[in-house]
Amino acid sequence: MNASRASRQIVDNPPARPDIATPLVAWYRAEARDLPWRRPGFPAWGTLVSEIMLQQTQVARVVPRLEAWLTRWPTPADLAASPPADAVRAWDRLGYPRRALALHAAATAIAEQHGNVVPRDVDELLALPGIGDYTARAVAVFAYGDRHPVVDVNVRRVLARALLGQGEPGPAKAKQDLPLMESVLPDDRDDAAATNAAVMELGALVCIARSPACDACPIADRCAWRAAGYPEHDGPRAPKQAKFAGSDRQVRGLIMAELRASDVPITRDEIALVWPDAEQRDRALASLLRDGLAVGDDASGYRLPDA
Repeated sequence: MNASRASRQIVDNPPARPDIATPLVAWYRAEARDLPWRRPGFPAWGTLVSEIMLQQTQVARVVPRLEAWLTRWPTPADLAASPPADAVRAWDRLGYPRRALALHAAATAIAEQHGNVVPRDVDELLALPGIGDYTARAVAVFAYGDRHPVVDVNVRRVLARALLGQGEPGPAKAKQDLPLMESVLPDDRDDAAATNAAVMELGALVCIARSPACDACPIADRCAWRAAGYPEHDGPRAPKQAKFAGSDRQVRGLIMAELRASDVPITRDEIALVWPDAEQRDRALASLLRDGLAVGDDASGYRLPDA
């Protein structure tokens, strides 16, 4: 067989992938953490809130904030009836407070356009303000049990190692990541949803970025990276987040803390007390104004958004 014919045959008949779903689902159903959004009867609204809160935020910080949020605003209409400033205050120090404004806007759209019911269809979810592809798929799968691939950074790392033999997943590429996750999903909807959750759980607890616990991994015997001897990653790497200390993010957070703590507008002189670098402070304030997290001016003072 000549080389070109062999190459065509590989493309037309790619090697079968190992079944990682079966052992992963068994492991997940026995070992999964008891988290609010995994409990029977947890509402779709709660799933949407949890997914937005969990973006770049540790689970331990999200759980108490989520429970307080759902106690105060058990439905989208309840949140929509409150001013955005209340959502930002309730967000407290979860980080990236723009998510609070996005969640408020999504709640308003759900209340007004969907009869106060979180939509099930991925396209309808994507049409909500501030809802991206990951969140839309996660809600459809974890709230409604529909069969879709769901990919986050933990999933990408597990798939890169187990299926591709790569130590790191590299930059996100939806056109590659989603079909790769789709390729491991069982046909059964319940098993497919459990597989999505199991791969995430494995990436969060076992197949971590540094020092993965391969001895505790339920798919260690099927992992391409392990079989290859854990080769060093020599391809492109995913971008890393800049350090928080001394960053504009830190200054934004300090200004937001002042805004949340005050029931009246605060002055620029009061803002000046939170950070010594005037140029960085002014840049952070300007970005909060652009994002709609703060409103006002030097004459009237600065406050959280009212509407």
